[in-house]
Amino acid sequence: MNSSADLLKSLKIDRSAPPPPTSRKGLWIGLGVAAAVVLGAGGWFLLGRDSAVQVETTSAVSLASGAGNASVLDASGYVVARRMATVSSKITGRVREVLIEEGQRVEEGQVMATLDPIDADAQRDLSAAQLAAAQSQIVGTQAQLKEAEANAARLGALVGQKLVSRAQFEQAVAQRDALRAQVATAQRNAQVARSSLAIASNGVDNTVVRAPFAGVVIAKAAQPGEIVSPLSAGGGFTRTGIGTIVDMDSLEVEVDVGEAYIGRVKPKMPVEATLNSYPDWKIPAEVIAIIPTADRGKATVKVRVALKARDGRIVPDMGVTVSFLEKAADATAEPKRGVRVPARAIVQRDGGDAAFVVGAEDIVELRKVQVGGALGEHREVSSGLAPGETVVIAPPATLADGDRIATKTE
Repeated sequence: MNSSADLLKSLKIDRSAPPPPTSRKGLWIGLGVAAAVVLGAGGWFLLGRDSAVQVETTSAVSLASGAGNASVLDASGYVVARRMATVSSKITGRVREVLIEEGQRVEEGQVMATLDPIDADAQRDLSAAQLAAAQSQIVGTQAQLKEAEANAARLGALVGQKLVSRAQFEQAVAQRDALRAQVATAQRNAQVARSSLAIASNGVDNTVVRAPFAGVVIAKAAQPGEIVSPLSAGGGFTRTGIGTIVDMDSLEVEVDVGEAYIGRVKPKMPVEATLNSYPDWKIPAEVIAIIPTADRGKATVKVRVALKARDGRIVPDMGVTVSFLEKAADATAEPKRGVRVPARAIVQRDGGDAAFVVGAEDIVELRKVQVGGALGEHREVSSGLAPGETVVIAPPATLADGDRIATKTE
């Protein structure tokens, strides 16, 4: 009994004893896991918020057309020059001097460059010497002919008196006729030498490169010491031109119009052109011609448009948007208010029309707009947007006010 009681007593818990020490290892592990979760959530929130959405943007264009001057079709194209030439020399030679620079205006016949004329000058001097020799031969032969004619005439008088034999007289006549033939031959040789000298002189003139028409230099292709040739000779070491000039008075617009809409375009139709670089500048224009052929790959027809304004801001290869009008713009009409944007820039948000406007630091702002009529592939916006503001084209459904975007201009 005593042994059993002692055994049970030893198993009794002593509640008065101090608690055993607790390990802190589990506590630190728990705190580390919690901190990692918090930091991961915060980083996801910040990075997700700062990630830029790739979108396409364009600028809102002011509606400066006259009232009632509706556009039947809008299209885009480029400014081109009808007269543009890369000027080269007529002969192969080494460039001695280049007298043009990019942006310089040249007149018709103005010297653009000169080539080394040593060979051409030598050929001209040789031709001049040959001409002088031919002319000297004419003078000597003519003197002999004059003497032979006098001798033949004297013997002709004496043979009638039978003072000389007829054989002597016939010999004098033959000599006279031979000298006459020599004079004619010498004269023809002199003419050949004269023509050769003219050709050699042209060769010297060909070492001078002149502008074929008045224009502006847009490219300088050669430098002194280089070889130029009208042909592609000598591989990559031979230039084929001195420079490129453009007649700025021949600038016009070429537009590709879809086959489905070409029926709306007519010759002499009034057009309003807007350069992409100057969206607020409306340039009056007119359809020159509709090129009677279609591009099978793009399903378009090319239209030539004449610009009625000449300005230094208009340069070749500029992008331009053209509006084919029902009638010419009325200068006395009150300008229309509002802007024009692509139809894809208008979206439905909260039951109304809206557009995303790109602000500072590429943060977009959702703005309510009032939309008017259709202008081809564009829409008229009477309020909510200002000319020159950048809007998002075809914004994704997930794009929201305050989001950051990565823009690429249309």
